Amino acid sequence: MTPLRARGRSLRARLVLFTTVALALVCAAMALTTVLVQRAHLLDSLDQRVRDAAQRGEGGAHYRAGGATDLSFLSERGQPAGTVAARLADGEVTAAEVVDEDGDRTTLTATQRAALSGVDADGTLHTRTIPGLGTYRVAAVSGDGAAVLAGLPMAAVQDTIHRLIVTQTAIAGAGLVVAGCACAVVIRRQLRPLGRVAATAVEVARAPLDRGAVTGLTRVPAGDTDPTTEAGQVGAALNHLIDRVESSLAVRRRTEERMRRFLADASHELRTPLASIAGYAELMDRGTAPIDAGQAWRRVSAQSARMTGLVEDLLLLARLDEGRPLAAEDVDLATLVAEAVWDARATGVDHDWQLALRLDEPATVTGDPARLTQVVANLLANARAHTPPGTRITVTVEATRACRVIRVHDDGPGIPPALLPTVFERFTRADTSRTRTPGKGGGSGLGLSIAAAITQAHGGRLDVESEPGHTQFTVALPHAADAR
Repeated sequence: MTPLRARGRSLRARLVLFTTVALALVCAAMALTTVLVQRAHLLDSLDQRVRDAAQRGEGGAHYRAGGATDLSFLSERGQPAGTVAARLADGEVTAAEVVDEDGDRTTLTATQRAALSGVDADGTLHTRTIPGLGTYRVAAVSGDGAAVLAGLPMAAVQDTIHRLIVTQTAIAGAGLVVAGCACAVVIRRQLRPLGRVAATAVEVARAPLDRGAVTGLTRVPAGDTDPTTEAGQVGAALNHLIDRVESSLAVRRRTEERMRRFLADASHELRTPLASIAGYAELMDRGTAPIDAGQAWRRVSAQSARMTGLVEDLLLLARLDEGRPLAAEDVDLATLVAEAVWDARATGVDHDWQLALRLDEPATVTGDPARLTQVVANLLANARAHTPPGTRITVTVEATRACRVIRVHDDGPGIPPALLPTVFERFTRADTSRTRTPGKGGGSGLGLSIAAAITQAHGGRLDVESEPGHTQFTVALPHAADAR
């Protein structure tokens, strides 16, 4: 048995026990109330009959000639069996008799009479236990004649209360058994969705979440996610949790795949210049190099510079990923872009370079001028490297109240649709997809990813749209006030 199922059964047992105890308490309270009310009603009726008997005895003693021990009034009709009557003198019982089952009068013993002493003749009801006769309710009254005491047995009231208690106990016990069984069935039925939710959680917990692609995790059935029920809310929450876990694991897997690809590409990029440097060093060490030492050293320096540039690019991306702050000063984008276009024109004389300024207000932003120059330079270098000679490259600077925008547009062959979603990822290349001018060499595939990272670090956004004859990169930056 799994822990969740054991807890489910324990929960059902506790709910059934709690419900049964609650019902038992309710039944006990109702039974106690009923018994107390019924006992009070029966005692009131008995007390009234005792008062009536005392009044009749007092009247009989008044109208009959006799001494202080005359109890002949007990012989009158209407005296119930068990009736006790006594004559009192100065609070002491002078005579006492009881009507037996046959209607005859039996004189009470001294011990029995002693149990009746001390009753004031003021009509107040008292409860006395008479040896051999049981518990009685008695009252004494006095009129023009001697005081008379009358009493009736409480056995009938006690028997009625006892039968009531027994009957209610039996009914309550049977009702509790039935109610407990019904509650168990209802609770079990109501908790079935919770059991299915627990089973889903167990199945998800058994899934190999630490390896492979995590997809298709079991979900709680739609019927068990009703938001109007507690179990349904738990099921819906579990489904939401599973969705979050699945998406988070998918993101982690994609991140790990990108990291592995990044490490492989970085290793490949570093291996190429290192291999060249090692080769030239070995040739110079043997003294059999087909080229002179000066040329070999120039090639070693070139490869070292290439490797240094790659390492610096990787370090820059690492710093940007860590969120390290950049320099913050006012930068005039119009001047910065103009200088970058002049530099690009000097290195790419076979392209048609155009600069357009559309300034509704000063094109000032707050940022790192060196890094912003690197963004523009990378975009211009990308356009130059991946378009044929004669391509027109237009750079536009726009300044509005909302933001500052730099657009780099070319009318070259465009970016292949399959490559477009990953164009800003690291080590992404389009060597086989876009026309390239021979002799330009291949880049590391980090230029656009660095431009995107720097733009994002400045609170901006770098977008691209491309089709044959139209490729445009758009850099949107907040103006100086927003950047602060």
